[in-house]
Amino acid sequence: MHGALNDTIPCLLLYAFEPILLTDEHYSSRHFNFIRQSLNDLNKKLSPLKTKILIVSEDIINCLKKIENHHRIIQIFSHQETGIAITFKRDKKVASFCKSQGIGWKQYIQNGVVRGLNNRKGWRENWENYMSQPQKSFSAKASQFLNITSIRFLEREFKAFSTDNTSTNNMQPGGESTGRRYLESFFKLRYFNYQKHISKPDLARVSCSRLSPFIAWGNLSMREVVQRAAAALENKKHGFALQAFSSRLRWQAHFIQKFEMEYSMEFQSVNQGYHKINKTIDPIRINAWENGKTGVPIVDAAMRCLVATGYLNFRMRALVVSFFVHQLWQPWQAASAFLARQFLDFEPGIHYPQLQMQAGETGINTLRIYNPVKNGIEHDPKGAFVKKWVPELQNVPAPFVQHPWKLTALEQSGYGFASGIDYPLPIVNLEESRKHAGDILWNMQKNKLVRQESQRILKRHTLPNRKSIQ
Repeated sequence: MHGALNDTIPCLLLYAFEPILLTDEHYSSRHFNFIRQSLNDLNKKLSPLKTKILIVSEDIINCLKKIENHHRIIQIFSHQETGIAITFKRDKKVASFCKSQGIGWKQYIQNGVVRGLNNRKGWRENWENYMSQPQKSFSAKASQFLNITSIRFLEREFKAFSTDNTSTNNMQPGGESTGRRYLESFFKLRYFNYQKHISKPDLARVSCSRLSPFIAWGNLSMREVVQRAAAALENKKHGFALQAFSSRLRWQAHFIQKFEMEYSMEFQSVNQGYHKINKTIDPIRINAWENGKTGVPIVDAAMRCLVATGYLNFRMRALVVSFFVHQLWQPWQAASAFLARQFLDFEPGIHYPQLQMQAGETGINTLRIYNPVKNGIEHDPKGAFVKKWVPELQNVPAPFVQHPWKLTALEQSGYGFASGIDYPLPIVNLEESRKHAGDILWNMQKNKLVRQESQRILKRHTLPNRKSIQ
């Protein structure tokens, strides 16, 4: 918007809910509701300027054509987007349309991610320089915008977009105002236990920033968050927690940059040596996983929590993916769209690199096959998280809540719980399935093509003096 307002021509603020995304398998009503709430919040702030955002449900090129019937479009301003394949194809069509119509299109970098890179030479320094630049302040006059009357006239040309009736009471609401409340509360108090609670499925909901959806959907800029963290670090209070948080902000941009440079990751493993891995899709196992009925308490609790709230902390995200690709031996591609629909903070540039890293199909990351029972005991020792989301285990005592199948028949009777009836037995043997996955994946790391690809990936993406980020 800052660039658009520097122009002398009145600016029209536009948001199009495009049919290609409304029907895409990666998106769901929770995303569109969040966006709608965000737009409503912006419109309240724009009200004193006698303008508002034109919100439509339309293919973007058709939208531009309809606007051109009433107003000459001189310039389009937007951010560069690292999206999925269909949005990349959309952008190319828009570029072609703009060229044919003599319309300028200025796209601005966000998150410090750069298009067209072949390697990471100087990337970290450039990213830090970008993040240290002054933030653009918003100062505008009503005369700089298309007025309400003109926008209402334009609205007649379009089909209005309305959100559905899906309840979002358990999810974070959208909007810059809400995002700033999370930002303030995090840096005022909540970050104190950030590092201590980051892996705890219940405590992380408070101690982590919870800013990811506001960053993913553009309510808050990464530059603002980075600079706020840097300012807090100057106070040197709980500095270790702030350093850990700040490093993850850079990781976020790192992985988006990686996806920007390896866009085929949406469909296949970045390491070509893993393309021949053989996993047969099992709809029964996938259905049990999606519905939180695998018989493994921490996995089921995490999946039910995600579906209900749109959020999981990083450790639980890694664990449910690990369980899917290793214990259930399912291809990561079969989990991709479902998880994308559930994550309120779905960000393609984070989503695909993380899926492949947890699947052990990059060739450059340590193979991690999480033991769900061990992780449940370690991060949910009293079973509070499990019992909240898997009430079938409410009467099972803490020592057994992460592995209720170990209760004897007499103990089950005493607790009023019947394993395999009140709650399913594990759908796979955890030890056998873990060994099966490990044996295959460790052996594949010796494959010539896997090793060649690993070197290529490291050469292209490893940051100088930062080999731990891959």
